[in-house]
Amino acid sequence: MFIRSSNQLPSVTALKRFPVPRNFNVSTESRIERGKTWHAPADATRVKKFEIYRYDPDSGQNPRIDTYEVDLDTCGPMVLDALITIKNEIDPTLTFRRSCREGVCGSCSMNIDGTNWLACTRFISDTAEPATIYPLNHLRVIKDLVPDLTQLFAQYSLIEPWLQTTTPEPEKERLQSPEDRGKVDGFYECILCFCCTSGCPSHWWNGDRFLGPAVLLQSYRWLIDSRDEAAGDRLDDLEDPFRLYRCHTILNCTRTCPKQLNPGKAIAAIKKMIVQRTS
Repeated sequence: MFIRSSNQLPSVTALKRFPVPRNFNVSTESRIERGKTWHAPADATRVKKFEIYRYDPDSGQNPRIDTYEVDLDTCGPMVLDALITIKNEIDPTLTFRRSCREGVCGSCSMNIDGTNWLACTRFISDTAEPATIYPLNHLRVIKDLVPDLTQLFAQYSLIEPWLQTTTPEPEKERLQSPEDRGKVDGFYECILCFCCTSGCPSHWWNGDRFLGPAVLLQSYRWLIDSRDEAAGDRLDDLEDPFRLYRCHTILNCTRTCPKQLNPGKAIAAIKKMIVQRTS
C-alpha cells in the first residue's frame, strides 16, 4: 500500500526495503562476510533457518552473517523465542536486547526481513525462508543486534518529556476531561523502540540535528496535553530548520511502527501549530 497522506496507516506493515546488493559501496573493513552455519539436530523435523548479523568490535574482524537452524518443535512462536533458543542452546555468544516479551518495553527492536519491528511481536511463521535479522538501520552497532541508542535518548531528553506547569499545584491531581484525555490517544503509546527513527531517511542524512519521528511524536504528545502549560516554549524549541523541518513526509516512520502509531501525522500537526500561532 502506498501511503499518500500523513493521516493514513498502512494495511500491510511487513514491507521489505528496496533491494540493495549487500556490501554495495561499503568500505573494506565494513564488508559483511559469510560466517558459520549451525545445523539443527539430525532428528529435527521442522527446521527454520535464521541468518543473523554478527559483529564484535573487540575482535577486529569484519561483520559476518551466521546461519542458525532452529528446531521449531522446541521453540516458541515468536522471533524473540528463536533468538533466546539460539542463545541458550546453540550459541551463547549471540547478543541482543530483550525484556518484557509483550511489545511494551521496545528493547527487542531490530530489522527482521528488511523491516524494523519488535522480535517479540513478529511471528516466526510470518518471516521469510531463511529469516534475516539485522540490528536497527543506521545506528552504531555495539555488538551483534545491539545498536547504540545514546544519541536518540539525548534527543529525547531535549524535548523535556514531562508535564510542565506555571500555575500553583492543586491539592490533588490536575484534572482532565475525557475529551482532552482522548486527544493523546495514538501518541502516548509510543514505547521508544526507535523503529521509526531508524527507518527514516531524513534522520539518516541529518541525525545530528533532526530530532526524528519518535522524539517528535513524543513532543506532540505533550503539546496536546491539556494539563501542560509550556506549549509556547516547546514550539519555540522545535521551530528550527533542522529539528522539525528536515521531515520530508517520506512516511517510512508510519509504515514501520510496530504499535500502529502515526508519527508522520504528529509531525504534520506540529508544523500546523507553528503556522497557526504566527498567522
